[in-house]
Amino acid sequence: MEELFEKVFNELGYDIKPKIIKSNKDADFQCDECFKLAKEAHKAPFMIADEVVAKLKEESSFDEYFKEVSVAKPGFINIKVSDKYICDNLRKLIDDDMLGATKENETIVVDYGGPNVAKPLHVGHLRPAIIGQAIYNILKFKGNRMIGDVHLGDIGTQMGQVIYGILTDFPDTKPEDVVITLDYLNETYPKISALCKEDEEVRVKCAKITKDLQDGDPIYRILWKKIWDLSVGDIKRIYDYLDVHFDLWYGESHAYAQFDEMFPFIEKQNIIREDDGAKVIDVKQDDDKFELPPCMIQKSDGAYLYATSDLGTIWQRVKDFNPDDIIYVVDGRQSLYFVQVFRAANKSNIYHGKLEHHGFGTVNGADNKPFKTRSGGSLKLEDLIKQVKEEFINLREENKSMAEEDLDKIVNAIIKFADLQNDLTRNYIFDIKKFSEVAGKTGPYILYTYLRINKLLSQNSLKLSDTIYNEADRALRVKLLEVGNVIDQAALERRPHYIANYLYELSVVANNFYQANRLNDLDEQTKSDYETVLSLNNKILKILLELLGIHIPKAM
Repeated sequence: MEELFEKVFNELGYDIKPKIIKSNKDADFQCDECFKLAKEAHKAPFMIADEVVAKLKEESSFDEYFKEVSVAKPGFINIKVSDKYICDNLRKLIDDDMLGATKENETIVVDYGGPNVAKPLHVGHLRPAIIGQAIYNILKFKGNRMIGDVHLGDIGTQMGQVIYGILTDFPDTKPEDVVITLDYLNETYPKISALCKEDEEVRVKCAKITKDLQDGDPIYRILWKKIWDLSVGDIKRIYDYLDVHFDLWYGESHAYAQFDEMFPFIEKQNIIREDDGAKVIDVKQDDDKFELPPCMIQKSDGAYLYATSDLGTIWQRVKDFNPDDIIYVVDGRQSLYFVQVFRAANKSNIYHGKLEHHGFGTVNGADNKPFKTRSGGSLKLEDLIKQVKEEFINLREENKSMAEEDLDKIVNAIIKFADLQNDLTRNYIFDIKKFSEVAGKTGPYILYTYLRINKLLSQNSLKLSDTIYNEADRALRVKLLEVGNVIDQAALERRPHYIANYLYELSVVANNFYQANRLNDLDEQTKSDYETVLSLNNKILKILLELLGIHIPKAM
């Protein structure tokens, strides 16, 4: 349609590439370009629109595309597409595994998750995990080669503190004989962390252990491995529950292994300078509108920093995968840091591909502040999951007898849809009761729509005629045709909320169709048409839900 409109505009002497957009009124689509042309053409927008519509109706393909094209003052062109055009494209969609989305073929690394080893996952780890997994799924659906990396914080300050705790609690035990539990880890880290704030001597000792661990101290490495195995096993358990998965379980320790190779390369670029004994790379540019400090890659005492490990990680990814793009799904408050790292990677010639940071907002409680426990600490992610499950079970009596597998799928839907319906840059309030309802803009509403419609569908071979029976039928068919553009937009902008919002809108239109069109006592062709449309609706719901990491229960 855009190509046809462009042809008509150009033949009338208007040099423009028109956009056809969804209409929020009585039409299927609309074109608003006449407003842009009015000043230059010295004409009212509706006069240009009248010209375009008159010329468009002379086109031999007009009846193939359009049912009605009209002008609404002050200059909108309203478009209703033909029934045949809608049905022809629906038939293509039925057989299209890509759902109308365009194919891509890039190698893309997604860095999401980012938990620290030796510390339990808390609610702050929710967003990078589910947003990152959704972006990964969407881009993989588009045909890209995807590599997901959890990027563990596994050799930083917290490891030195926990090792200090172990050495204090097990002074006479050989490192290989030390036995620790998850409860021990969960108690020891906050205890020693608090002690470091009170006792400077302890803080210095912990910092020394961290530096020696990074340098490969054999005793500390044995204890480190025990902590790593125990903590990461628990992290994997919770990620598995959320259906969040990673191709690589690499951490900063893997980046440190690159330094012997990476540092000589960077030094050859003559971009490192010393600042009070520390090694830094200047990354400020003349056109910056904000103050940007140098990127520090080594402290004066020889210790490395987050930026160093991120550069080492980029070095390794280039070596292993030669990616076209590396995407970081990390807290939006880290945006300045990533500008530093990305510029340092480019200036050092480590990587000249695309680097993207997609920063997210916080998950907030009812007080619109980041979720906290009653004591003021970060709420464990596992505790949030339990709260959501309990809320849904207690919502209705029949929920108490649901199969555990179905309950877990619904809990995932509640948590993920609540998050992913928001633009990832926004903070949002997680209202457990509201998002657990099977009504409104919630995960359970989408699941219930699918299951309700699925009960109506037979297993007969379905064929679609060129007939559209009423406005509710038309609205659903036109809505189904938007799916390819929605997937493409979500992939291009790395914004899963486009898909989440479309899922809700489609569910509303599908429920309206269901209310207006009963399948009982229909002739064979009408019933076949309705079932075909509803079957395609559910195919789209299922695929898009899975792109968001949501799976459909057997019953609810």
